[in-house]
Order: sequence, then structure tokens, then C-alpha cells
Amino acid sequence: MVRKTRLPIFPDDYLEDKAEEYDNSKWMERNQKRTTSLSIQYLFDDRLNFNNTPEIQLGDSFIFLDLGCGSGYSSEILIKNGYRVVGIDILHDMLLKAREKKRHLKSFKGLELILADINNLPIRAKCIDHIISISSYNFIIHGLKNYGEKVKLLGDTGKYLNNILKKNGRIVIEFYPKDDSELKIFNKSFINNGFEGFMIKSNPKQKSGQTFLLLKKKL
Repeated sequence: MVRKTRLPIFPDDYLEDKAEEYDNSKWMERNQKRTTSLSIQYLFDDRLNFNNTPEIQLGDSFIFLDLGCGSGYSSEILIKNGYRVVGIDILHDMLLKAREKKRHLKSFKGLELILADINNLPIRAKCIDHIISISSYNFIIHGLKNYGEKVKLLGDTGKYLNNILKKNGRIVIEFYPKDDSELKIFNKSFINNGFEGFMIKSNPKQKSGQTFLLLKKKL
């Protein structure tokens, strides 16, 4: 079971019995839902309204891509806010939990679920309004040791996410870079591929730990 005192190990903490434990954890549910609600607020942060960007409103109807949706905690909050949601996850055991909720809960009926790799999504160009990712984005470089490989993969992914977003699309990434160097390559993967924005940390001096990237597609 993932404890409050450590970060989860990918993919071990999300498979088989541990996927069941994750989905039954009240602490995890509260944490993921609270973080998702905060990320929605960040998505509409006034500080992203620069360079003559048209304002977007909290109540507008949008199609969201939930990257690394897991068992559906983040998707549930997006749906409750009135959004259409496409949930993506690479782990079958986690996505199975979300599919069970879709079958049994009326509020989940409008959720589209896809088993896929964040780095290779079956999504058409310019069909997603906004993207959100809670506690999963740093896993896309899992298993890569070479710095150049990480930079290339992150760059290719940033370019692809730009391609599937509609005009004025925004992204909020909540993740846990292990150090300042890793944070920089994640940030550059967006800035070098058609995005602009900024980051938020609970402690401005921290070099690792929970980080939010607030991004918008350049005009």
C-alpha cells in the first residue's frame, strides 16, 4: 500500500492487489480529489491571461483529457464540474477500477476511457480543449537512464500534446520531479514545443516534491 510518507513506485504500487488497495484508500481519494480541484482552479488562473490570450471561464463546457487517470478520482472531479472527460492510463489494473465505476455510477456514464501510453495517444489533432494530469506525468520517463533519451521523449510528448489541443488550450501538470535538474527538462519539453506559462510550488525553495506546471498553448 502506498503510504503518506513515500512516493509510489511505478508500476508496482498500481498492479493487482495494490490497485485494489489504492482504490479503497480514503486518504488517497481525498488527496487526489483535492489536488484535482486545485488544478482546475489553476487552469483558470488569471496569471495565464497574458499576451492577449482570450479569457476562459470556469463554467464553460470543455472536453478534458485526463492523463494518467488511474482509478478515476481526477476524472470524477472533472465530471462533477460539468466537463466531458477522456481518461487515459497505461495500467490495465487501474483503468479497470475506473471502468467498474463507469458501469455502476450514473455520474460516470459520460466518461470515455482509453488504455494507452501517454507518449502514444490515439487522439486526433486539435480535438481537446484542456489537459490535466495528477501525480502521474513524471512516470512517462520510467526506466530511462540516459539524459538524452529523457529529453527526446519529453520533447516528443510535449509536441504531441500541443498538436491535440485546440486553440487557446491549457494544461495543468501536477507531478513530483526528483530534483531541480529533472524539473528543468520537464519544463523545457513544453516551453520548447509551443507552450508558455509558469510553475507553482508549495515551498518556493524546494528542489523536488509536489510541483504544478501551468501552461497554455501559444497563439
